[in-house]
Amino acid sequence: MNALDYFEQFASRYQHYKGGSWCYEDGCIYRGLQLLHDATGDKRWNDHLHRMADQQIGADGVLAGYDPQEYNIDHILAGRVLFPMAEATGDSRYMKAAQHLAGQLETHPRIPAGNYWHKKRYPHQLWLDGLYMGLPFQIEYAKATGRPDLTGDALQQLATALALTENPGGLYVHGYDDSREQSWADPVTGRSPALWGRSLGWLAMALVDCMTMLPEDEATASLRKRTVTMLTDVMDRQTENGLWMQVFDAPDLTGNYEETSASAMFAYALLRASRLNLVTVKDGHRARRAGSKALEALIKTKLEQEADGTAKLCGIVHVAGLGGFDGNYRDGSPEYYLTEPVVKDDAKGAGPLMMAYAEFLQLQQ
Repeated sequence: MNALDYFEQFASRYQHYKGGSWCYEDGCIYRGLQLLHDATGDKRWNDHLHRMADQQIGADGVLAGYDPQEYNIDHILAGRVLFPMAEATGDSRYMKAAQHLAGQLETHPRIPAGNYWHKKRYPHQLWLDGLYMGLPFQIEYAKATGRPDLTGDALQQLATALALTENPGGLYVHGYDDSREQSWADPVTGRSPALWGRSLGWLAMALVDCMTMLPEDEATASLRKRTVTMLTDVMDRQTENGLWMQVFDAPDLTGNYEETSASAMFAYALLRASRLNLVTVKDGHRARRAGSKALEALIKTKLEQEADGTAKLCGIVHVAGLGGFDGNYRDGSPEYYLTEPVVKDDAKGAGPLMMAYAEFLQLQQ
């Protein structure tokens, strides 16, 4: 099936992920729809976006089901769509909503090194996921409101997170516990034990989005180098099929598989880095080839036709995390990541696939 036809089907049948409450899963779809609109100029993507998002944003900017006192960094992600919506419409409720989210960040708990806690219910912890959830929004808000201090803080958090989660064998582990209280955390380093594909996907998108929003100067030079190094490491781990593994660095681990959402995220990051010249011309060609190969593989092998004629995006790990959740304790081992259910059409896969395809279309222009 043509990718745009799938996205139209998906958007037409999509229901809010958490019953209408503001959440990051919806935010993945909103970001995808926004980028598809930017890439194509096709009004239908903007119509889908407003149909979904406007139901969650009150006239005073209050967001449905959103409680800032949860201090959940995930809730910030969907706020990224508020800036282009405000610019396009002039409707004040969108910036009012952004101010509510920024207000959470003003008082959000931090570890002593300065990074936001992942959530109040996961105290003292930094997860790679959260870097994408909060920091690109913070930079966009800083640019919209003239707050360079917020940009500097976001860059410092990125640099610190990379230092705290760096894996001796390369790339970055899923999480870090500053308190060393969690049994998944190394008692010396605080790091979790494994490299999870989607967490690295979140990180790759965070780095690429933040770096491509900011000028190439002394403030970003070191992070730009680390971003390019990460993208190179990611390309080196691409499978022959063009995708990436659930347990990222263990292709021979029994039960390991090529995971859809991480692969879509890497495709997006590589294509965007190439298009916006985050990498050198030579590396940019390689990034474009790798991202395009991944996108083609996802469309050809992960979009499956259902009996009713619709298409579903397959091979998406539903959730994965660290520590206690839903009565279970997630120990962060490589084997743990292979126990989580694999589902179809989850927003964490479909949204990044939209984003990657939008970048591919932009590169064709």
